[in-house]
Amino acid sequence: MGKLFGTDGVRGVANKELTPDLAFRLGQAGAYVLSKEHPHPRIVIGKDTRISGDMLEAALIAGICSVGADVLRVGVLPTPGIAYLTRTLKASAGVVISASHNPVQDNGIKFFSSTGYKLPDAVEEEIEDLVHSHEKPWAIPVGSEIGRVIEIQDAQRRYMDFLKGTVGSLAGIKVVYDGSNGAASHVGPQVLRELGVEVIPLSVTPDGININAGCGSTHPEVLQQAVIEHKADLGLANDGDADRLIAVDENGEIVDGDFIMVICALALKAKGQLMGDSVVVTVMSNLGLHIALKEAGIRVYETQVGDRYVMEELLKTGARLGGEQSGHIIFLDHNTTGDGLLTALQLLAVLKEQGKPISKLAAKMQRLPQVLINVRVKDKKKAMENPYVFQKVEEVKRFLGERGRVLVRSSGTESLVRVMVEGQDHEQLMGLAQSVVDIIKREEL
Repeated sequence: MGKLFGTDGVRGVANKELTPDLAFRLGQAGAYVLSKEHPHPRIVIGKDTRISGDMLEAALIAGICSVGADVLRVGVLPTPGIAYLTRTLKASAGVVISASHNPVQDNGIKFFSSTGYKLPDAVEEEIEDLVHSHEKPWAIPVGSEIGRVIEIQDAQRRYMDFLKGTVGSLAGIKVVYDGSNGAASHVGPQVLRELGVEVIPLSVTPDGININAGCGSTHPEVLQQAVIEHKADLGLANDGDADRLIAVDENGEIVDGDFIMVICALALKAKGQLMGDSVVVTVMSNLGLHIALKEAGIRVYETQVGDRYVMEELLKTGARLGGEQSGHIIFLDHNTTGDGLLTALQLLAVLKEQGKPISKLAAKMQRLPQVLINVRVKDKKKAMENPYVFQKVEEVKRFLGERGRVLVRSSGTESLVRVMVEGQDHEQLMGLAQSVVDIIKREEL
């Protein structure tokens, strides 16, 4: 697999790239590195609904127990729920088995520290070095020193109660909810109903294979139609591990992470609850977000793509709200990672408080035309360092000037290069983006 850790843990095709053997070694190395300060470590393990989850979970557990650590198994649970339980169960670390929004053949393994935060690069590198090393520094326990598995039977209830405690009653709101046949398929509709929301559920019957299949936050088309058909106030869509949220307004229009951040930031500022009057976003956020927040007197900090980097900037600046256009949004006053269900509840609370349709709230931001094209490549690093690609990008930048921007970056989780161009004229932007894509494809030959 080359370098193991990307922007969101280790990912690959399950049983081909992300094998049980690799999962076993990650379990050993991760338990050792993350548990150095714990005499008898306990590690939370949870997963999404994909078929390979059981296989990888078994291998991870074997690796963890083989170095003397106990496993607190929580079963199927959203990634942010695992981060929450890692903290509140006072575990040494947490592990999530999920490939988020990726298709079913993929899976992933990501770690949380005992505080519920994703690991810094240096710690991931230490784990990776141990996975590749022939020499293992840990002792081999026997007898009563071998780790054991402890089932956490009420994991979903603990997480739902936490979510409910962040808002008041949401009665009177009608929602179409799309669970992406993923980790939130049960807890998503349940927590909404317990808060008084009328819920029309979509894609909440996982079978191990249908996760993210034409549904969820990356495929909201069915949700858009359902919102109109059911005359709902809005639609809500999570991805496979429910760490992101995309909404749909009452007219069937997409309300992405940028709009959601603007809505929530303005509401928090109006109540004097937006720490430092500041928000953290990534370079992929629309210029319209920057304009809307600046006009409201809110400072915008910008960082590279990946919610881990948003988190780092939040901690650095003291801001408490940040996220990505894709719907990874962090409410740091409540949780330590992007949380799609938490974000949904905060958004619904604003609707309830202000008594306005989501389309009116989203209108506070005017999106500038933005074109994003994903190019599948053989070698991301080679494509990004190609001088002809660099030359074309600089040419587009000079053409746009201050009227727009171009951003070319490699995906942290897939063999893709993403080309984003933003400006005033959509048709023109398509041509500019395609000119960059053509160079990337030509150089791949």
